[in-house]
Amino acid sequence: MAILPIIIYAQDTIYKKNNQTINCKIIEIGLVEVKYLIPEKYKDVVLVIAKDDILKIKYENGEEQAFVNEMNDKNSYADNKLNALKFHFFSPLLDYLAFSYERSLRAGHSVEGTLGIIGIGTDLNEDKPEGVFAKAGYKFIKNPDFYLRGMKYAQLLKGTYFKPEIAISAYSFNQNTYSYDNTTNLSTTTTNRQSTFSGAFILNVGKQWVFDNRFAVDFSIGIGYGITTLSKNDYSGITSQYGFSVDPNNGLALTSNFKVAYLF
Repeated sequence: MAILPIIIYAQDTIYKKNNQTINCKIIEIGLVEVKYLIPEKYKDVVLVIAKDDILKIKYENGEEQAFVNEMNDKNSYADNKLNALKFHFFSPLLDYLAFSYERSLRAGHSVEGTLGIIGIGTDLNEDKPEGVFAKAGYKFIKNPDFYLRGMKYAQLLKGTYFKPEIAISAYSFNQNTYSYDNTTNLSTTTTNRQSTFSGAFILNVGKQWVFDNRFAVDFSIGIGYGITTLSKNDYSGITSQYGFSVDPNNGLALTSNFKVAYLF
């Protein structure tokens, strides 16, 4: 009686992004594709699948290998500087000094915080303001409109972005009250120190340029909703809260920023 040989092939498993699986034998993993065999179906045919279609591979020894496209693979940006210390370039002209810090979390995502000291710089209204403001936002950096194999960000902090942001401001300033005496025909000025608190939720759009993976320029504008303790009766329009502006009458909040940055 003849004994027929039985060949048992070790099985690897390809998990595709569309939830399909392929039981096979991996023979080669290239830069853009994976080659494999299915001996029980196609004895001598080498099959090929794009790496972009693969979620992961589980090898016959139990080890697993995950796949991400080059745009989202952190290894593609090993040489990128992920932190930026920013200076609000025109802030001293607006009577405050402000700095921001941005940290890249992953491709297309970063966080940014801002701290400003009110009262340093040109006193535009001669009201001697003193206080601080702070901002915190999450930045979504725009992806390309279409993806080509091998495409990636030029630099993780570079590009057009959308940033929801929360801002708060607390400061005191001199408020002058003028009165006129009809009897003496003299006017008097009374100065009182007033404190105010403001807050806003702002949606920003902007663009950041990166040069030589070392320096950056960031410009943005934003609009949103705000609140302030300033009296509606005393102010008829938008008021600067140092870092953003709020209209006490309708709650409109606006901001614009021009920052220069050092990457590290």
